[in-house]
Amino acid sequence: MNANIILLIFIIYFFVLLFISRLTTKNSNFNDFFNANRSSPWYLVAFGMIGTSLSGVTFISVPGEVGSSNFSYFQMVLGYLLGYLIIARVLLPLYYKHKLVSIYAYLDKRFGLYTYKTGSFFFLLSRTIGASFRLFLVSGVLQIAIFNELGLPFSFSVFITILLIWIYTFKGGIKTIVWTDALQTLFMLSAVIITILIIISKMDISLAESYYLIKDSQFSQIFYFNWKESNDFFKQFISGAFIAVVMTGLDQDMMQKNLTCKNLGESQKNMFWFCVILVFANLLFLCLGALLYLYSDFIGFNIPERTDNLYPLLALNHLGSFTSILFILGIIAAAYSSADSALTSLTTAFCIDFLNFDKIKNSNKNKVRLSVHLAFSIVLFFVIMIFSSINDESVINSIFKAAGYTYGPLLGLFSFGIFTKYKINDKLSFWVCIISPLLSYIINIYSEELLFGYKFGFELLLLNGLITFIGLYLIRKKI
Repeated sequence: MNANIILLIFIIYFFVLLFISRLTTKNSNFNDFFNANRSSPWYLVAFGMIGTSLSGVTFISVPGEVGSSNFSYFQMVLGYLLGYLIIARVLLPLYYKHKLVSIYAYLDKRFGLYTYKTGSFFFLLSRTIGASFRLFLVSGVLQIAIFNELGLPFSFSVFITILLIWIYTFKGGIKTIVWTDALQTLFMLSAVIITILIIISKMDISLAESYYLIKDSQFSQIFYFNWKESNDFFKQFISGAFIAVVMTGLDQDMMQKNLTCKNLGESQKNMFWFCVILVFANLLFLCLGALLYLYSDFIGFNIPERTDNLYPLLALNHLGSFTSILFILGIIAAAYSSADSALTSLTTAFCIDFLNFDKIKNSNKNKVRLSVHLAFSIVLFFVIMIFSSINDESVINSIFKAAGYTYGPLLGLFSFGIFTKYKINDKLSFWVCIISPLLSYIINIYSEELLFGYKFGFELLLLNGLITFIGLYLIRKKI
């Protein structure tokens, strides 16, 4: 597709986001940036959270992964439902009870200042790397689709991407994001649904026939039962539950949206409908993946070595101009819905958890918040450029996976706080949270030798949290 057409789509898309930003920041006050004055409609939050939870990585990777793991990913999605139930029944009541803006302030109330700062630090580290990784992937797509043909460097692509996010979020913050994420989720899911319909049309089959085609293919297998393999049902189900608890319930990015609802009841209602939409959305991505492979066989297209490239290559080159437009819109929406909320949550966590925002004079608060928001934008830019200079996909993926280890200590900290009554030696909690991921990493490397051929999958998160929990028990104070 012509780069100028894609650029035009990109510009129109941005102006739509900017228009929404202008509407949502009318008559807004300072606190709207952080909690939207706790007035967000629950159904809007539920729908918009889909875009944030899926992200650009999911948009590209889940359909491609169907070729090697079939529909086994859905085992984890089922586990998510249990995790979201725990969030709705345990964590949300806790956050609303304490009227939290930064969820890590709970650790201050429960354990003390050092543990509080430790929890927030691990979130800042993980979310900075995660957001940068996702923006790196999407900036690469935009570079290929638009900026290479225009003769502009990758750094310009990254700069524009982050600048646009900053422009439409710097004033409204979470109040704007609740609305823009809902729109971006709509774009993302529309792109998937219409792409599915276009593939069905090109294969000259009906919707019912496509269902049976997928069902009868090798791709449709969901359940696997082999305790030694990483795709075992029980491993993935339990892992999915804890991933949901940690990466949604203990993540400032995701919880900040929930805490903009009017009250606990509406926030819990939001979580219920979020689950329903999420299951539907993931089924769509898996069905799209199966159809992409079936369509490739139908037209004699060679599957790329990197399965992440399957959807982009087919959408941009073999499914027509309209599908190309949909794909570009979908990938931009997926990236922005994840990155814009990440930028806002990083700003919120740093302002409240490290700058003691409640002690800053009101006249200076807005200036400080704007400075922090700009600073994190710059940090994201440089981290992405570091990824670019590494120029080794396996190394970058390893960095991204390493960032995931930082969620284990959060699981341990909150679990110990909620399920025990012990106080701890506050100053030692940081070292427990450093040692836990390192031990988890070592155990993961040697698991087959130590555990009779057992391979860890996503349940490594549970091990990480358990080691943190044990570590906290060892530094507990005698009652």
